[in-house]
Amino acid sequence: MEVDGSLGPLDGFFTGNPEHSLETCRNVKNMVIGNNRQKSAVINDGLLPRLLQLMIDESVSFDLRTESAVILGSVAKGTDQHIQSLIDAGCVHVLLKGIFSVHLKYVEACLRCLRSIYLSNKAPADLVYQDLAIISHLVNILSKTATTQECITSIFSSCCKTQAHQNVLYSNGMVAALAPLLNSNVYKVQMPTMKCLAVICYKNEAVSHAVASAAFNGEPIPSLLLKLIARNKTSEMQMAAAKCLTYLYRAGGLSAKNPIIPLKTMPTLVRMCKKDRTLEENIDGAETLAYLVEVDPELQKIASITDHVISTLAVYLKYTDVQQITSKINGKKDMDWGLEMKQAAFKAFASIGANDEDIRKKIIETENLMDHILMAMTSDNAKVQGAATRCLHSLSRSVQQLRTTFKDHSIWKPLMKLIEIGCDEVLTIASSTLCNLLLEFSPSKEDILESGAINMLCKLASKEDPALKLNGVWGLMNMAFQSEEKVKSEIVETLGSEQLFVLLSDEDPTILMKTLGLLRNLLSNKPHIDSIMNVYGTQVMQAVVFILEGDHSVDIKEQTLCILANIADGDRAKDFIMENEDVLKKLMSYMNHSNPQLQIAATYTISNLVWNEHDDAKCYHRQEKLRDLGVQRLLQKLLDTPDQTLFEKVKTALQQFS
Repeated sequence: MEVDGSLGPLDGFFTGNPEHSLETCRNVKNMVIGNNRQKSAVINDGLLPRLLQLMIDESVSFDLRTESAVILGSVAKGTDQHIQSLIDAGCVHVLLKGIFSVHLKYVEACLRCLRSIYLSNKAPADLVYQDLAIISHLVNILSKTATTQECITSIFSSCCKTQAHQNVLYSNGMVAALAPLLNSNVYKVQMPTMKCLAVICYKNEAVSHAVASAAFNGEPIPSLLLKLIARNKTSEMQMAAAKCLTYLYRAGGLSAKNPIIPLKTMPTLVRMCKKDRTLEENIDGAETLAYLVEVDPELQKIASITDHVISTLAVYLKYTDVQQITSKINGKKDMDWGLEMKQAAFKAFASIGANDEDIRKKIIETENLMDHILMAMTSDNAKVQGAATRCLHSLSRSVQQLRTTFKDHSIWKPLMKLIEIGCDEVLTIASSTLCNLLLEFSPSKEDILESGAINMLCKLASKEDPALKLNGVWGLMNMAFQSEEKVKSEIVETLGSEQLFVLLSDEDPTILMKTLGLLRNLLSNKPHIDSIMNVYGTQVMQAVVFILEGDHSVDIKEQTLCILANIADGDRAKDFIMENEDVLKKLMSYMNHSNPQLQIAATYTISNLVWNEHDDAKCYHRQEKLRDLGVQRLLQKLLDTPDQTLFEKVKTALQQFS
């Protein structure tokens, strides 16, 4: 039979004799179990449509329908091609109809097949959600048997892909249904239950709060998970429980200060990174640890001193020889484990070193770390590229490293190449890293400038993607800080005044704030201010008025007033303010504002306008005009302010009036 891959006589399938059909079905079932060749024969001999027809024919006995479902379930445990054939034949629709049967054995057979199909991640997830009755029914029958528990939790853990999916499951009582299963004495039920809990909590605050407060027999879910994270449990179970708790915390269901997170979850994840664990656990442990500590500086500090984690992760970077690590592989033998280990280590390093200079120093001292990062940045694997660049981005927050290690390795070269040719996923983090390399104390700034960075950043600032646009503007802002006039002129000419003012009307407050920062840096140093305002003065003033009149935050308005203060510092540029009575009245209005930040910025602008540096007639004329508008009286009233900084600015401005 195995020689030609034939299933033999199949006449029983096509006769009207139920006994013959059932006997043939059982023969086929026995042949396809564990035999991919025979599974292919089922497909090639055209049996899928016949099996599906038997399952939907209500005149057919449930014994025959169940055997048909079992055959399909066996085929679903074959190759990806076998699973795709089942999906293409419409198998999922038939199986989802089958779960509504009152015959439990048939329902279980349908669920087992669905589980195998969905674990492959090939079936469209939306098929399960197309009819809410399917979700409701699956939740209702979940507790029937160990098989329904295992299969339904596995199906949901594989097909819950979006926040909408999470919310549907939650609203249909999935959280309450899962809680008792954590106490199950069946391992194969507990594992998919934790995976299911993890996916419905992931980045979903409402569901995470519900999970954190749900209980079984008076015991909250976090406490139940705490039992499963214990050292006497299998590594796989500890890892699954730790991931659940990590997702609960990151979505807001648990606090970082809850002892479960720093004292139980974190040490478990670090333990998963040790060399006595499988490679899958090493990778999963490091990636989940990275996610756990990503946003909390205190957790990052604790992680950095937990069980030598930095030196443990450093070992990951040495996994390059496939034969060297074969003994630790459990399945997935076609995976490049060296690359997977590296990207996991890079992610963990990036998170652990995100905020603390001393931790970054420990990480950077890892043997040949920068060489590993440089090599990974040139990898064809986008996942590895992204992780290496993310690690670089974290390390680039260090002033010391920018001045030493980054300069020594000319890290800006592969970074600019990534921005030039990299995929969008890598482009965002690479361009963000470049922004750090353009800070004024970075010795790489000049080299980057000479290599065409202005043109590159201007292209990013013109992108539709908000993250790329932001990084483009941010980089230009850093580039313009204390730069020579030729650099500023090149920025304005390359970006174009039209695009600059498009950015000044962007709805994203962060992009607007950085664009204002760019404009403020361009308008610094008297000769530069006068030169730029001579060409773009009218447009700049229109943009300033537009923002001051708009519904913007205090920070944005303060930055805009600071731009006016810079303009007022120019020799000729200040005329743009003095000739615009509307702007002068706005300045007076902000001097009277309830927020001291805005009062200080407006008063500083007035101070620059009346500054009597050369004792010239123009200055006296400006003072006279402002006095007539009531600015001097307003300043005298502000001497009563309790804000010390504002008081000093007011006093300085009044001293300039003759």
